[in-house]
Parts: sequence; C-alpha cells; structure tokens
Amino acid sequence: MPVQRTVFGQPLALRLPPRRFQLLFVFVLLFIASIYAFGAPSPASIPTYEQVKGAVKDPHLPDLSDIKDHIPKIPTELPNLPKLPLPDVFSPPAHTPPEQANSTASSSYGAIKWLTDFKWRNPFSNKITLDENRAVLPPLANRPPIYTYYEPNPKQDKKVTEAENRLILVWRRAWWAQGFQPTVLSHKDAMGPRFELVQRMKLESSVELEISRWLAWEKMGGGILANWLALPMAQYDNSMISFLRRAEYPKLSRVESLQNGIFFGEATLVKDAINEAINNKILQDVPANKEKIAKLAQQDGGIVVNLLSADIAIDKKANGLAYYNMDVVNNKYKTVNTTQVEGLELLADLINSHLHLTFQETHPEGIAIVKPLPEHTTALTYNAIEIGRNLTQCPSSPMPKSCPPNRQKCKPCDPNKPLPFKVVPTFMNATKQYSIGTVPHPYTLTSLHYMREDIDANFLRKEAGRNPWLTALTKELLGPDHSELYRVLFFKEEVAALRKASHSLWLTAERTTQADLEWIFGFNLPQAASSNKEPSSPSKDSELIIFPRPGEPKAIDGVQVQEERWIRNEEDRLKKAREILSKSRKAKEEDPVHIKVKEVEDWNLADTEAWRFARAFSARRRNERKDWEEKEKDYSGSERKAGVKPGGGGRWSD
Repeated sequence: MPVQRTVFGQPLALRLPPRRFQLLFVFVLLFIASIYAFGAPSPASIPTYEQVKGAVKDPHLPDLSDIKDHIPKIPTELPNLPKLPLPDVFSPPAHTPPEQANSTASSSYGAIKWLTDFKWRNPFSNKITLDENRAVLPPLANRPPIYTYYEPNPKQDKKVTEAENRLILVWRRAWWAQGFQPTVLSHKDAMGPRFELVQRMKLESSVELEISRWLAWEKMGGGILANWLALPMAQYDNSMISFLRRAEYPKLSRVESLQNGIFFGEATLVKDAINEAINNKILQDVPANKEKIAKLAQQDGGIVVNLLSADIAIDKKANGLAYYNMDVVNNKYKTVNTTQVEGLELLADLINSHLHLTFQETHPEGIAIVKPLPEHTTALTYNAIEIGRNLTQCPSSPMPKSCPPNRQKCKPCDPNKPLPFKVVPTFMNATKQYSIGTVPHPYTLTSLHYMREDIDANFLRKEAGRNPWLTALTKELLGPDHSELYRVLFFKEEVAALRKASHSLWLTAERTTQADLEWIFGFNLPQAASSNKEPSSPSKDSELIIFPRPGEPKAIDGVQVQEERWIRNEEDRLKKAREILSKSRKAKEEDPVHIKVKEVEDWNLADTEAWRFARAFSARRRNERKDWEEKEKDYSGSERKAGVKPGGGGRWSD
C-alpha cells in the first residue's frame, strides 16, 4: 500500500507542470549554465564604428612573399592524360528528337516548320521550340464530320455522274470553309443485316435510298447527316452553324422547312429510330401499303421520320442553311431546269454565286488591301489586289438577280454599285470589312523600303529602323506606345484566332502563286469577266451571265502615286530579294548570303516572327486540306472525281 506524505497534517500531492513549462525551465537552466561557464561578452571585445570604417577603407591582406617559395611550379608540358567521358547532359542526342506529324511543308525558301501547342500566344516561337525557324501554331480546331449520301444511278449517262460530282464538290467546299469535315457515304457504308432486309422489301428506289442513307449514317456513329444540296449559307459565326460545329446533339433533330435536308443526333438515337422505322407494320406488307409509304415519303422529314410513333425534335432557327431540292429549284429557279446535264451545271453555278453573294453581304464595308509603308511597297500587293478584285466582282450566275432559298430578301450584286474596294496603310479590326494583307520577309521589306540591295550590319545599325512593317501595320489601331511583343501577339490573334481568321487573309510576299482559295472562302472565285462594261454571256448557247471586272482600288490619300519606272525598280528588287532568300536557305551558316539575311532577321525580330507565323499558318492550312483530299480522292465529290485540277484552277493555282 503506498505511503501518503503530509505537510503540517495536510496531504501532499506532487504533480509535474505541463510539458511547455518543462521545456522553458530546461532552456533557462542551460542559458544560465553557459553564462556561468564562458562569461558575458566584454564591451572591449566589440569593435567600434571607427574601427570597422578603417578596416573597410584600408584592409590588411596577408603577405604572400614568405610562402612563394613553397608554391609548387606547374610544368610547361603536361603529360598525356586520359580523356574523361563527359556527362550525358553535355553530349548530343544519339537520335533526332521526334517531330509532330504533318509539321513541315516544302518551299522555295527552305522547309516551313511549325509546332502545334497551346502556348502559341508566346511572342517569340523559339522560346517554346528552341528552333528559330519553327513557328508555334494553335492546335487545329476540331472539324466535326458532316455526312452526305450519294449513290449514282448505274444506268445514267457518265456526263450526268460527272456533273453531280461537281455539285457535291461545291457542297464539300462550302462545309469545309465553315469548319466541318465533309464526307460522302455510299451503299458500301450501309452494308449489314438490316440493309439486306430493306433490299428484300422491294421498296421504291427513292424510299430505299432514304433508309440506306440512315443506315450508313448510323455506321458512322451519328453526328450530322445532310443532303448534298443542303449547304451553309451564312457568316461563319451564324448561330445554327456554330451550334452544329460544337458537335453536341442531345436530341435527334431535323430542321423545319428543310424536309429531309439535314438531321443531327447521337448514334444511339439514330439506331433506335432506324429500328423502330424498319419494324413498323406498314413495311411488313409493302405491296399492300404502297400508297401509304409513298405519302409518308413525301411528307416533311422523309420516310424514316414519318414511320416513327412520334416526330423527332424540330429546330426552327436555321436561317443559316439553304436547301436546293427539286421543289425549290422548280418553284424559284426555273432557269436552271433545262436538260439534266445542263441543269446540274447551271445549278452548281447558281449555288456558287449565292455563296459568293453571301460573302459580299457579310462584308458590306468591302475589301481592304492592307499596305503598310506604302511609298515603296506597291509590288508586294499585286496578288492581294487581284484576289480583292475577284471578291468584289459580281459572281457569274444563270440568275444574277436571285437570292438564296434561306434569304429571299437579299441584296443582289450590282456591277454599277460594286462592293467598296480600297487600299489602307494600317490594319483596321472591322468584322464588316474583309482585309487582305501581304507579309514580307524583313530582308524583302528592307530592300524595297530603303531602295537598296547592299544591306549590311553597318547600314542596319545607323539607318534602318526596327520592325517597321509590324509597327506601321498596327500604328493606328494600337497607337505608338505598345511594345513589339504586344504587336506580335495582336498580329497572331488576327491571323489564327477562330472568330477573327474568317475576316482576313494573310499572304506572304515571297510566294508568287496562291492556291486553295476556293476552300478558304467556300466558293469558286470568278474565272471569267465580261469584255465590256455590260454583263454578257461567255458564248451564244450559254445561259450563264458574267460581269465586268472591277478596276484597281484608289490610291491612299496623301500618298503620292509612284511613277512607272519606280514601280519597275520595285519589281526588280522584289525578284532579287526572292533569289537571295532562296540562296540563303540553301547556303551554309558561314556563307555571306546567309549572314546577310540573318543580320536583317536579328535586327527585326518581331517582323521575322510575324512572317514565319503567317507563312506556317498558311502552309499548315494547305497541308490539312491536301491530306483530307488525299483520303477522299476515290470517293464521290473529290476533285479527281469532279475533273478538277488538285489545288484549284483558274487565275490562282500553283
């Protein structure tokens, strides 16, 4: 039993204090012990202010004269020492680092290289790529697939099939320009047990065709299914087209007033609709229900929709789509209703003219040719001006006064009141105006602007300004206070940002030809013009009407028009600059021509970055289209099937 301690008769309870007080007690005890052992610092041992000041002003360094004899002498000739291996971090890689697929394109001025990365808004690409010749581009926008179904009649004339292929090509270009991936399906895509079941039903050819296109669409996983006579006929940011571009279709839907022109929905919804339609009692006995099936096929939505127990969702806000079915053509465009081949050719011209007219209505303020530093850069704008004249010319059409089906109150093109066409010294960010600019290489611009060919480092330092083109381009819009870094970012946004890219086109001065314009704009530019000031036909038998070509744009106010001899000098200097740039890309780094060009690039880093970015963006856009065309070349609507030269034709072709 424990013993109870007491003090003065009271019980004594011994309790330890809390842990924090124990630690404090130990610390105080150690401090007192150290003071007792070593003593407190003496005031005499602390240096005064004057002593510290004197030591800093006159430091006393040790005298090494007494130990110089003890320093070992280094031999003049070192023995052969074994080579030590360098760490891996300093050695070059054994293999070339992998590059992104489809990230290069050939050019007369060396390979065009780019890197796709979300960091593309960095002012200078080499900070990301570590390669001064590789531009950083934004990731390619997702192109949602849009499907159409085409099965030519095996008994029809070959010329009819070729004319239909040209019409499908018009459809493909229009949807491609709006950011979609147009794909043509056939009965091979519809193959399966249900396709064989439908064939055994012995349906009318038009009804069987409609069910087959739904079966092919289901095999593709749903999405958008359009007739090849249903086209986007509106600006890029139209609400309906933007909705389709997002590729989110929670309900199986069709568009009001377009009959079976376009559907959109997810794969499971498409599959359920097909199953319900094929299992309908009406299709169990086709001969007995022949008249009922024919009536259902003629109603809005087509046979599949009308075999369902309930109608699918109907979108009523689709003013951006135009459907040129036979009812519309017979009622509104009777001129194109001639013989079959001629009618298809005229219909293709009519649709193309309506697409061109839609572009002109989208940009009522006209076409602006951007010409910074206009005093000596006339030769740089030749291509841009020719494209601008094509865009402002009234489109060739069998019915010039007609409007698209979705916009019957349009404003037809009038050759007597052409679209405004002008040259401007600075870029203006206006959505109702379409801008075309030519981006020169700094060496090209320096040669033209300063009217000289002997460009060296001494001239650049003493006389040449830095980044003159980009500064002049953005001077009015951004003002004089922004840095070159900000101007580069602004330019990249205008070239590559999705909503802005549809309002401008940026060429490079060193490229003498332009291709793919019909895929960029979504329609063919006029290939012919009237020989006089009045509209005319290309031949006596043709029903096509062509219009006179617009004149050259007016000169910039306040800028003196150059004499012909100075313009010819510009052309000569531009030609020589192209030759020097071509030689520079093929020359070694120590060659004088390469050094000369490199000095100009280093002096104009922002202008060089703008040129490389615009050049790479254009090359990638063309590569993307060429790769897609290569995959589709064996299918209906391809350029090869339509008899069109790959890469375009007419005035602008490689």
